[in-house]
Amino acid sequence: MTSEIITTTPDTEIVTTRTVNAPINLVYKAWADPNHLKNWWGPAGFTNTFHEFDFKVGGKWSFIMHGPDKGNYPNECEFIKIEVPSIIAWKSHSKPLFQILATFHEVAADKTTVVFKMLFTSPEECNKLRPFVTDKNEENFDRLEIELAKMKEI
Repeated sequence: MTSEIITTTPDTEIVTTRTVNAPINLVYKAWADPNHLKNWWGPAGFTNTFHEFDFKVGGKWSFIMHGPDKGNYPNECEFIKIEVPSIIAWKSHSKPLFQILATFHEVAADKTTVVFKMLFTSPEECNKLRPFVTDKNEENFDRLEIELAKMKEI
């Protein structure tokens, strides 16, 4: 896979969008700071062990997602685009192979829209995950909102 963000069409991407009640800088921090990201990343019931989180273009993110089914899911990623506070993109080096493009859009001083795109090189690869990933991405955003509420209390 390239280090450029791949060009996709609707049949090669899974998109989840949510507007959250938090300022853009706080939302971005929840994604960019591993001390916050580890608390909410993944579907309901998952926890994370981060081994490496080098938040820069070309930097590695290595972690294990621990599922509620007691399964462990290793992930190896590489950051390919970072623009504070509007874009974070990475590519997966572990299967299934895809890219993530997360964009952050200020709606108001205390509202941010997050667009989370999973980008695939073919409709076939995308369709393997689409049936269950859509709901799991929503669970991920639910957990993000909980983390943002805690961050606002600090």
